[in-house]
Amino acid sequence: MSSIVRTALAEAQNPRNSRWVSRLLLVADAALCGLVIWKVPYTEIDWRTYMEHIELYISGERDYAKIEGGTGPLVYPGLHVYIYRALYSLTNHGTDIRLAQIIFSGVYLTTLAVVMGIYRMANAPPYLLPLLVLSKRLHSIYMLRCFNDCFAALGLYTAIYLYQRRQWSFGSIAYTCGLGVKMSMLLPLPSILMIFLQALGKDRTVTQVLLIAQMQIMFGYPFARAQPLSYLTRSFDFSRAFLHKWTVNWRFIPPSIFLSRPFALSLLALHISLLAVFAYTRWTRPSRRSLPDLLKLVLLTTALQSEDVVDEQIAPRVTPAFIATTILGANAIGALCARSLHYQFFAWIAWGTPLLLWRAGLGPVGTVLVWAAQEWGWNTFPSTNGSAAVVVAALAVQVGGVWWGTRLDGIEREGEKKEVGHEHEE
Repeated sequence: MSSIVRTALAEAQNPRNSRWVSRLLLVADAALCGLVIWKVPYTEIDWRTYMEHIELYISGERDYAKIEGGTGPLVYPGLHVYIYRALYSLTNHGTDIRLAQIIFSGVYLTTLAVVMGIYRMANAPPYLLPLLVLSKRLHSIYMLRCFNDCFAALGLYTAIYLYQRRQWSFGSIAYTCGLGVKMSMLLPLPSILMIFLQALGKDRTVTQVLLIAQMQIMFGYPFARAQPLSYLTRSFDFSRAFLHKWTVNWRFIPPSIFLSRPFALSLLALHISLLAVFAYTRWTRPSRRSLPDLLKLVLLTTALQSEDVVDEQIAPRVTPAFIATTILGANAIGALCARSLHYQFFAWIAWGTPLLLWRAGLGPVGTVLVWAAQEWGWNTFPSTNGSAAVVVAALAVQVGGVWWGTRLDGIEREGEKKEVGHEHEE
């Protein structure tokens, strides 16, 4: 019996099994999505408001300051409007909720397939994959709430997968589409820039940045043309006030502190500090240089010299595992330091949690325990002091764990020869 158990455990950790395991889970989850839509009542939260925004847009309104709905104003970038404009038409002016749920189940399953592809590219063990399909909160966000975070998450995770495959421009298009739905997709941008510098060099990094920026300008052009200030301040509002009663993460902080400026500035300082720590100690590992030396190489040497070094020495070490860990780690840092997380934000956090816990070196038992604790925290409604503390603790474990767990990644062993090639490079 012990040999059977050992064999089963070994197979559960063998990345070669991920392909067939992911296919089985995808089929099973498709059936589960159908069951959820059929049996679980839909919950109205923001869908009707989205449709009210779209009705004003269709009537010709382009000033974001004048686009309001039942639960609040339009506060999302332009691509959100175009997506929900299409949904408005497809669902008979937003009245065919069942069709909307079916569409969102398609978005859910597409995202799941992409995320499983990310895990396979990173050589993650197959025991992580069932955790991707067992989240009650994720199914609720997609099929029972129809939040726009679902489209933002699809853009982000598609970008990660395409970057892993070294399809840089297509990845940047996917990323900027996610950003065009919700500004929270800015959180992983610093890590993406670090990946660009090491995989592409200065000139090609500028090309990717311009691609992202130009597409954002294109998404917002009709609204910015009408009233640029209201579009920018509504869709990318960094000073937005938050209600303590709806927060999922910092509920255990008294309202007087939660709403205070010092608390907001402290979280911002923590965010910047963590990004700096990761940038200096983890995100330059492919270059095998310090951050100042990397920036000097890429930005200050001649274009030909820096590109030769990047292409021949550094870029091959920008592996799929490094790309996924770096971007998802930055995303987790942003979530940890966010003043207020709402339930729908789980759509852009949950998909990366198993991979980060694995990269933290927690092993199967530790990974499952932290994942289960996070699920409990996000499924507690309304949030409590205890559930909020668990949410923050789970994110802290992911951030601290992945920093510690990757401490030896990319460290050159004595006598090691220069690496060439790339297992997953096309």
